[in-house]
Amino acid sequence: MAKNFVKPRKHESGRTITTKTPYGSTSDMIVTDEEIVKKVIVADFAILLQDDEGYYVTHKNRVDSGLADPFRHDNEYRLIMDEKIFKDLGS
Repeated sequence: MAKNFVKPRKHESGRTITTKTPYGSTSDMIVTDEEIVKKVIVADFAILLQDDEGYYVTHKNRVDSGLADPFRHDNEYRLIMDEKIFKDLGS
């Protein structure tokens, strides 16, 4: 009998991914802009990152771990940045 062939899942049509990985967190995603970091209170064990969908907070040990970061895709940890914040920052 023939085996079922399952095609690997591809990213959503029309969506471009500009980060190194669509699932994990990497060091090039860390937000270093002092103005934005000051607006967000982050605990000592956490770090602020930015991907294609916006800003999110994750644990420092998740960065460059090679594993998927559950905080990256959990809306509870996504920061809904107010438009006023960006106007104040001049962007």
